[in-house]
Formats: sequence, structure tokens, C-alpha cells
Amino acid sequence: MSSAGARVPVPAGVLADRVAGAIDADGTPVHRPELGSLVATVPGDPQARNEARQAVAAVDDEDVRLRSAVKARDGFFTTFCISPYSRYIARWCARRGLTPNQVTTASLITALIAAGCAATGTRGGYVAAGVLLLCSFVLDCTDGQLARYSLQYSTMGAWLDATFDRAKEYAYYAGLALGAARGGDDVWALALGAMVLQTCRHVVDFSFNEANHDAVSNTSPTAALSDRLDSVGWTVWVRRMIVLPIGERWAMIAVLTAVATPRIVFYALLVGCAFAATYTTAGRVLRSLTRKARRTDRAATALADLTDSGQLAESFAAAFARTARALPGIAPLLVAVAGGAAVASAAAFAEVGSWWPVAAAALYVATSGFAVARPLKGALDWLVPPVFRAVEYGVILLLAARSEVNGALPAAFGLVAAVAYHHYDTVYRIRGGTGAPPAWLVRTIGGHEGRTLAVAVLAALLASHGSGFAVALTVLAVAVALVVLVESIRFWVSAGAPAVHDEGEPA
Repeated sequence: MSSAGARVPVPAGVLADRVAGAIDADGTPVHRPELGSLVATVPGDPQARNEARQAVAAVDDEDVRLRSAVKARDGFFTTFCISPYSRYIARWCARRGLTPNQVTTASLITALIAAGCAATGTRGGYVAAGVLLLCSFVLDCTDGQLARYSLQYSTMGAWLDATFDRAKEYAYYAGLALGAARGGDDVWALALGAMVLQTCRHVVDFSFNEANHDAVSNTSPTAALSDRLDSVGWTVWVRRMIVLPIGERWAMIAVLTAVATPRIVFYALLVGCAFAATYTTAGRVLRSLTRKARRTDRAATALADLTDSGQLAESFAAAFARTARALPGIAPLLVAVAGGAAVASAAAFAEVGSWWPVAAAALYVATSGFAVARPLKGALDWLVPPVFRAVEYGVILLLAARSEVNGALPAAFGLVAAVAYHHYDTVYRIRGGTGAPPAWLVRTIGGHEGRTLAVAVLAALLASHGSGFAVALTVLAVAVALVVLVESIRFWVSAGAPAVHDEGEPA
């Protein structure tokens, strides 16, 4: 018997289990990492302490560091074809004092050389491009493994790793398009389409993850089914492969570049990415419709930032705020889709030089404002940012392709690349906990609705008058790129920028 008020000691292991159980019962998921070769125990007597010391001494620290350098969850190609030897390259780099940033830069340079080889338009150039692209990917895996192996994390490294993958892939697309043009085949529309599709499917992933980052009571039968499938080993790898993550995608691009033509490469990319986007988006929609969740203000703010709404949309949002609050939860998405469909249809079917796309773009400005007039907390509101991305990029593609102005499609490719960089930059700032880029930047580059309207006006004024449309798109692309890059570089190299350690593509 203990006296009143005396404390009864509770074993540390039991106490930890009780705390974890209470947190779990409160609705907050508890992360239980796999220890692997590590030892974790709370010895209660001298014999147990001695056994713990022996177990710790038996652990090969170097082997643990080497295996821990590889991401726990990765694609099939990366896991079985790259990581088994790239980890040793990472250790070789660490022992010679190389930094992850240097390896990241080497990966970029290798990919740019690969793009240059593809641009030659010769079979030898294509073979060299495929080989170099795979080498670039090996280095891309190595830099992260080197950072984990040597514990060298930095803000600059996070920024470089987060942006260089897209720069490498899109530069390679441009190289393929240039190489095809040398052979008399114009595939710029396919190259731009592949970039648009790939970026949009990433936005779906980013938007869904941010919407559910801290959702309360986050349950779904679809998610439960996914967890059950994860217990069957082969289904895990199949599902990781069919979403075409970066390893599988780059391997496919490299092989097809070496043995086929740029047109075939882009056809395969479009089909593969379309299937992957359909699969992942359908799964996320099912989860959203079947889960019982209450989204937080933080999630709504992140989605609002991801919409990239400019001054025009914000003005309409303020005007429609009261009306929007009275409508059903699905209204923001339906309005966004309706406005986007109107401007995309006009861009696809109106005569070249017609003002119908301008009128539809003006309507799109209003519907875009209405879609964000209230907090995006609905079950499917996370689809609003991807709809905006698809509309803006798609309209630029359609207007440039249908104008048949020499140089319009390469200029449009550059414009979409600059805007896509801004959107990826926004994602990684949000992940770092600093919120979206400053409001002045979004307003300066017009917001998604302002740029869509501007391109529609340029097409109406210049698409049927020689090369003016291509020149205008080029000027717009350069202006957006300069403003976005200067602000992005200033932010990411500053002392206050967050260190975002990305674990790879959400796809």
C-alpha cells in the first residue's frame, strides 16, 4: 500500500504506450517508424542493460547509414535499378568531400547536355541523349542519398532539388522538339502538351495533399482499401509503377529516345501521363467523397494560395462573397469548370483572330473570382487549383497551336515553363510553412485569370498578322520568368527561407 499522494512509478515503455494510445484515440494518427537494424529498448535490470549494450554494439553503423540514405518509399525502377549502386556513389562522394548541391548541379548539367544531344536530330545524338538522361537520373538519386548519408541539409539544396527536376525534364522536351524540327517534324505542340499534362497531374497531387494535410477525423473506405492492398506485396509495386513516377518516366523517355523518334516519345508520354493522371485523380476523388473530414483554415488558405488568383479574380470574389456562401458545397468547382470549359472551347473552335476567346476569357475572370469567393473547404474544392492550371496552360497551347504562326508554339512553351516554375515555387513555399509568394508578385504577373485574358487579347490582335503573336508571347514569357526567378532566388537564398526536404514526387 502506498501513502496518500505518493507517486507510483510507471515503466517508461508502458507510459509511452499509454500516451500513444490516448493520442490515437483522440483522432490523431500516431506515426510508428520501423526501427530496422536500430535498437530501442528500456532495460529494467542489469541483465537487460547488458543485453541492450550488446545489441547496440552489434549494429553496423556504416551499414545502417548506407541503407538509411535510400528513401523508404520509391518507385520500382529507382528501388531496383538505381538505388542498389547509387548509394555507393553517394558514399564515394561523401568521402571525397563533395556536397549534395554539387551533385545536384552535375545532374542538371548532364541533363542539359542530353537535351543538346537530342537537339541535333541525329540517331547518334538521340542515343547519347538517352544514355546521358539516365546518368542524370542516377546523379539525381545520388544527391538526396548523399544528403541523408552525410546529414548535409541546406535551404539552397532544398530549393535546387525542388526545381531542377522540372528544369531538366522540360529542357529535355525542348531538345527533343528541336531535334524533330531538324528532321522536318514539328512536335512542339506535343512537347507543350506533355509539359502541361505532367504539371497538371502534379498540381492534383499537391492540392489534394495540402487539402488533407491536417484534416480532422480523416477516414475513408477507399483509403482503408488502399491500406489492405499495401499488405499484398506485388500490388504495391504495380500501383507505384502505373502512376509513372519520375524513375519509370525518365527510363521510358531515355529508351524511346534512343530507339524511336521524338514523336513516339511524346505519344508515349501523353498516353502514360494521361492514364496516371486519371488513375490518381479518380482515387483522390473517391477518397474525398467517402471520407468524413472537416478541413481546417490552414488547408483552405493553402488551396487559396495554390489557385494563384490575381487582382481581377479577387475583385470578383469580393463582389460574389455573400452569394457564394449561400450555394451548395460543390458550387465553386462547378463554376470553375464551367468558366474554364467556355474559354477552352472558344480557344479550340473560334476562328483565328476572333474576339470570342477574349469574351470567354472575360467570363472566365468572373467565374474564377466566384470559385474562390468563399473558403475552399468543400469535399472537392481541392480540384479548383488543378482546373485553373489546366485552363491557363491549355488555352495558351490551343491559341498558339491554332494560330499557325511560326515560332508561336516554342514561345508558348517558354511561357508555360515560366508560369509552371512559379506554381512549383508556390508549392514548396507552402510546404516550408511560409505561405505563398508575396501578393505583389502574383499581381505583377497577373494571376492565372489575368494571364489567360492577356494571351487571348494578344491572339485576337496579332495571331493573323505575321509573327507578332510569337514575339508577344516571347516578351511575356521573358517578363514573367525574370520577375518570378528574381523573387524566387532572393527568397530561397535568404537566411529566412525554409529547408524543404522533399521525398520525391507525390505521384
